[in-house]
Amino acid sequence: MTQLVFIENNKIVTDSLTVAEVFGKPHDKVIRDIEVQIEKLQQANEIEFSAANFGESTYTNERGRTYRKINLSEDAFTIVAMSYVTPEAMKMKVKFIQEFKSMREHIEQNKVKPLSKDQALVTVLRTTADLVEDTQAIKEEQHEIRKLITQVNQKVEQQITLDHGEQRRLQKCIASKVYELSDDPQTRPKLFKEIYCEIKDRFGVASYKDVKRQELQSAINYIENWVPRKVS
Repeated sequence: MTQLVFIENNKIVTDSLTVAEVFGKPHDKVIRDIEVQIEKLQQANEIEFSAANFGESTYTNERGRTYRKINLSEDAFTIVAMSYVTPEAMKMKVKFIQEFKSMREHIEQNKVKPLSKDQALVTVLRTTADLVEDTQAIKEEQHEIRKLITQVNQKVEQQITLDHGEQRRLQKCIASKVYELSDDPQTRPKLFKEIYCEIKDRFGVASYKDVKRQELQSAINYIENWVPRKVS
């Protein structure tokens, strides 16, 4: 037998298709019976009751076509089924009523019971403790991320070479030192060559342009205190 009642839109209902199948009636006849009862309710000014207990819906048949059906609450079913009075119909009405009752009991049993004040307090404290742990874990993770970013930035900074302005500053420092050491135009080229070679050796670079930015001041200090091996 088809399931007599079911949940739809958080309400316990049956529908015109189920009523038609169980009572052995054509679906269009059941739809007409329902419409008659809705008309009578409207005539009795029970419009709110009608709207709350009868609901328009649809179903799709095996050919994929969509047709109308009507959902009924337990009260709506009771009103519609009043006219079904054969012994067999009475048995079916009892089954429907039992199914509605069983579904209500099932829902009640599975409802979450309200917590006592003490239980609610314990729940709040546990939730708070979990949030504190989560917050601490997030802080620790953020701290590790910041450390990693700092380390990466430091490594990147260590690899940055002199920009054009810093190269010019180093060149001027070198020229100043060379002119300080010698007034001889023939000696100066040798001094330039020697000091540039020693800078490359000292800082492990292929050119003075490759000196790392963070070593610029060290290079300047080295140049200011540089003494040539031999001045000729």
